[in-house]
Amino acid sequence: MGGSYNSLDDAMRAVLAALLKDQPQFQATRGKFSELFGCCLHLRNPRARLSRSEGRSKVFSAIGELMWYLSGETKLAFIDYYLPNRYQQESDDQINVRSGYGERLLSFNGINQLQNVIDLLNSKPSSRRAVIQLFDASDIAASYQSVPCTNTLQFIGREGQLHMLASMRSNDAFFGLPHDVFTFTMLQELVARSVDMEVGEYKHCVGSLHLYEDQRAGAAQYLAEGFQSHSEMPPMPNGDPRAAIEELKAYEHRLRHGSTDLPPPGWDPYWQSIGELLAAFRASKNKDLPALQELMKRLRPTVFKMFVEAKVDSLEAEVSALARS
Repeated sequence: MGGSYNSLDDAMRAVLAALLKDQPQFQATRGKFSELFGCCLHLRNPRARLSRSEGRSKVFSAIGELMWYLSGETKLAFIDYYLPNRYQQESDDQINVRSGYGERLLSFNGINQLQNVIDLLNSKPSSRRAVIQLFDASDIAASYQSVPCTNTLQFIGREGQLHMLASMRSNDAFFGLPHDVFTFTMLQELVARSVDMEVGEYKHCVGSLHLYEDQRAGAAQYLAEGFQSHSEMPPMPNGDPRAAIEELKAYEHRLRHGSTDLPPPGWDPYWQSIGELLAAFRASKNKDLPALQELMKRLRPTVFKMFVEAKVDSLEAEVSALARS
């Protein structure tokens, strides 16, 4: 299976519909699954990376995974803040997650692969060597709870645009696909800005694209919502984004460790909005309805606002239910 799509939601609809046609016939540790083998999905507009579905809108956990990767670490406690219990069974020691990409991106055998790619493309924009390796021979030399699902990320500069191809050995279509498309296309845009190129196209190629038996009802519900309207994230600001990302990482760290501060003033609106999303997630975990409502007012009417509105609606319903009981 393949196809060219305008948005993540368009790709998700095609993939899930195809996977639901077949009954689960293969067995994995996690359960039975149906599978599409050797798929390559083409996303024409990588900024249309967020699902607008009521049931599949995972912006907070997707941004959480991105921040986890950019931190350069694989600590279970970090990602557990955003996805409680999701990675517990993937950790061999309940401290680190081997399948996390942060250390491999920024310090794989002491090599910062992300910076290497940026440096290479700055010196030779047409290079075909701008590849980040995530899966490693050591991953199958012993038995581990989990290993990276992604083999490589390749960046190709052509005619002022930066294209990207992700090659994955395995991808869970219901949970993993939307998270991976989000994080990888954000990395694509980050690299594009770092090498003064525009964002090109994104291709997502998977050996085993699969749907587990216990996800089939959720996939059917997603399809029942019908086609989603297309909406894209605003462009990342021009220029080297590294200083802004370091500030965002420091702010995220404070939130994750209990701070309830709003993003510092003076940030570019793009990074301000992402900071406000992170603050909204902190407020929702604290069940702080006034803080969530204030953040909803602060967020400009962008693609992000609907996700905070959903958090507000959910918490308001919870507060009302408690008041009636």
